[in-house]
Amino acid sequence: MSSAKKVIYQLSVLVCRKTLFLVLSAFALTGTLQAQQEPMYSQYMFNMLNINPAYAGNRASDNITVLYRNQWVGFDGAPRTGTVSWDRRNEDSNVGYGLQLYDDRLGIERTTGVQAFYSYHVPFEESFLAFGLSGGVLNYQANYSKVSTIMGGDPVFQDDVNGWLPTAGFGILYASEYWYMGLSVPALLHTKIHAINYLNQNNIGANNHYFLTAGYTFEASESMKFKPSVLLKAVKGAPLQCDFSMNAWFQNVLGVGVSYRTGDALVGSIEFQLLPELRLGYAYDYTLSDLKSYNRGTHEIMLRLELKSNHNGLILSPRYY
Repeated sequence: MSSAKKVIYQLSVLVCRKTLFLVLSAFALTGTLQAQQEPMYSQYMFNMLNINPAYAGNRASDNITVLYRNQWVGFDGAPRTGTVSWDRRNEDSNVGYGLQLYDDRLGIERTTGVQAFYSYHVPFEESFLAFGLSGGVLNYQANYSKVSTIMGGDPVFQDDVNGWLPTAGFGILYASEYWYMGLSVPALLHTKIHAINYLNQNNIGANNHYFLTAGYTFEASESMKFKPSVLLKAVKGAPLQCDFSMNAWFQNVLGVGVSYRTGDALVGSIEFQLLPELRLGYAYDYTLSDLKSYNRGTHEIMLRLELKSNHNGLILSPRYY
């Protein structure tokens, strides 16, 4: 390719990025603004607290998880999400609880907040049924005054949005030591912020996101375990999205996995059980959609610390979900 063609190509890519960014910003301004959209996670199967409050206290231990996701690297205004979560349950208790801090950025929008989690476990002989609730507050900001428009002085892009909103979620989890099934609605409140900073809480109902999850862990040998899992995500106005995953664990120390997200990405992941209490995970998403020409994939890193709540503090087995 000649130098002139390279320059034209680079300019074309830059124009496409800027155009897509302006289209997304303008689309957000039509009608009202949805201030609560659910972030995407590739390692959801190892930290389902993000999508199902019934997961709080899933194991009788203290769990601290830090996760950071940098989506569509190289694309201006691409999503970036960071979370710090903690949950626990006493071994002789049916009640689990937890707390999460999160920061989610998308273009000119930024959502930060805190959520509390509560779950109640109904034990059976070799399984349990858990019901979970979450609630909290978030701060939603949209800096429209920072958007570079084609024609200056557009009044639509003069006022920024900044407001506090309540959050609530609900989930059910039915699980044993080796398998799980879950159904959740992480956002029960359909709360909106208008472009003129008017808070509208009159619409109560699911915020268009429904999650169905399932997974199973089985032993291929004494040193190898496999864990297939699936996540179905239903969003109003969009096709049903499915995540199909397969993870393999070797000697309870090393885990490798591959996932396919319909119409979106192919994911590879690797997990290291650094210590009985400490796990490090990394996932890379290769974009399959039309956006693949404008980004260099997605990086997601997770660090989890699990401390047994009883007196000896021993973790008998790694956590597979």
